[in-house]
Amino acid sequence: MSATFPSPAPWLSVLIPVFNVKDYLRECVDSVVSQADAGVEILLVDDCSTDGSGELVRAIAAEHAAGPVRVRGLFHEKNLGLSGARNTMLQAAHGEYVWFVDSDDYLMPGAIPRLREVVQAHAPALVLCDFFMLREHTKLKHRLRGEMHRRTFFGPERQLVSDHSLLMRGLFEAGQMHSWSKIARRSVWGEELRFPVGRYFEDMATTPWLALQAENAWYEPAVWVAYRQRAGSILSTPNVTKAEHLAHALANLRDAAQGRPLDDAANFAWAHFAARNFIGASRMADKALPDGCEKTVAMFRQAFEEASPIPLRELDRAYKSRGWFVRAMRLRYWLRRAELAGTRATA
Repeated sequence: MSATFPSPAPWLSVLIPVFNVKDYLRECVDSVVSQADAGVEILLVDDCSTDGSGELVRAIAAEHAAGPVRVRGLFHEKNLGLSGARNTMLQAAHGEYVWFVDSDDYLMPGAIPRLREVVQAHAPALVLCDFFMLREHTKLKHRLRGEMHRRTFFGPERQLVSDHSLLMRGLFEAGQMHSWSKIARRSVWGEELRFPVGRYFEDMATTPWLALQAENAWYEPAVWVAYRQRAGSILSTPNVTKAEHLAHALANLRDAAQGRPLDDAANFAWAHFAARNFIGASRMADKALPDGCEKTVAMFRQAFEEASPIPLRELDRAYKSRGWFVRAMRLRYWLRRAELAGTRATA
């Protein structure tokens, strides 16, 4: 099956949300324009920036007004956050495929031409690519941690994957849910799947659903995205709101998966990912609430049990059967912290 690109409709929309990234925006846009063909459109939406990013969006759009690559600037009247900006662009996109690229990141040379080759030859509903972590000062420890090439999928490479168990297992095992490493047909997003406005971990709350709705996927084990690490990231500034959003990021996924039953390996990978969310959220709450987080952790436990496709006892047995005793102990520790809330309430 081959994809067709009827003129003048673009075959690809690159969607770049903009908020106070004046120092990085031009590098990001140039990395796209430099390798884009006439069938690529670039959408920028300024989310009420205060650093001059909005003026730069206008300037960039004007520079490319007569060029072969279409660049459109959109502007919010009020700040809607990253999710709102992405939703605006998704609604405005004309391309058969959509690729979200964060404005402080950039694409590696050759990424778009290779994507077009894959799309023309195989027309996958979803394409996954790898990335590297761009730091101001890359040290030996970063290289040893594999930051120069991070995989986003653990499974078959450079072939169509139509088995949703294989797709979901590989996605959860890799644990990289960010949207900018997932290029999808616009039709896979449909008119209902959107980023949750006003919530953190918005990628985690959409990527598994996107994978479930895609009839097939292609994993390209190549670095296509430079992901910039900046100070003040979500995890570096914990608070209860962020912890709560992490704990509930997979809410309702079980309902969405009912029409596509998954095998035991996929369900375990999903449950393990949900357990990591529970532990991560609980740790975040513990830092933000040093005087006592048990009640909050108890709520997170409930969200975890609702999100996991298998019961906690079954997950514990699966950990032990794999020899993952440390992970089992870590999970039990936080489960006991949640039980303390009930114990104190009845004391």
